[in-house]
Amino acid sequence: MTTRRNFVKQSALVVAAIPLINNELLASSRLSKKTGLALYTIRDEMEKDPAAALAKAAEIGYNWVEAAGYNEGKFYGLQPKDFGKLVRKYGMVPLSTHNQIRPENEDQMIEDTAEAGIKYLILPSLPAEWMSSVDSFRRNADYFNKVGEKCKKADLKFGFHNHQVEFKEINDRIPYDILVEKTDPKLVIFELDLAWITAAGKDPLAYFSKYPGRFEVWHMKDLSPEKNDATLGEGVIDFKPILAKARTAGMQYWFLEQDKCRTHTPMESIAISRNYYLKTLLK
Repeated sequence: MTTRRNFVKQSALVVAAIPLINNELLASSRLSKKTGLALYTIRDEMEKDPAAALAKAAEIGYNWVEAAGYNEGKFYGLQPKDFGKLVRKYGMVPLSTHNQIRPENEDQMIEDTAEAGIKYLILPSLPAEWMSSVDSFRRNADYFNKVGEKCKKADLKFGFHNHQVEFKEINDRIPYDILVEKTDPKLVIFELDLAWITAAGKDPLAYFSKYPGRFEVWHMKDLSPEKNDATLGEGVIDFKPILAKARTAGMQYWFLEQDKCRTHTPMESIAISRNYYLKTLLK
């Protein structure tokens, strides 16, 4: 009889066997034509009809996705295994997930992530009570290492996604720097949100140079002059020099993400953004 735990172990082996879809980036100076989508961008569509939303994302041309709809052991109302199957049905890979992992739920989330065939388990933000002091960020780093070790045993990778708040100094220290410096590179990766680090007044290129190889996953997100997120190509971020240092950063995958689509519908925005990447940024 196949138990849930045995299934998770088998699923983890499948995840480990998934090749780096974007590995041509690491092998040469060429950027991949393959693209990823953070499903948070089309969250309303995913809540209404996950199959239809995924079909449309695949039709637009996306190759892998990042989930942002995990609740009570399900992804968008689907059992983990069924969610993974649905994504693959449309020719895409369920590569990453944003989950609010905590000590009380970490084991369940790791199991469900592995069962879905997902590779990256990303913590999207920290609760306010975890960000009160320099010491709290040191404790966060210790917790990241602990969760990263558990994820590694399940053949997953654990990571953290930034907003702006982590770059606001506390006692002359930048909290984000503490997280990077105090975590084990073998256990913790960082998903760099290019818009929010820019909005915080920090330079992604400086971080690539300071912490090479730590930014394995990115959120490709543009920034309006008002510091709102924007459709790719309609904001102020110059992505070409950032992409030129992708190897230094350690980037293997990126996801197009837009929290609020102000000038287009979400589906229009993800199509425009992907087209901008292929026809402008790759040239």
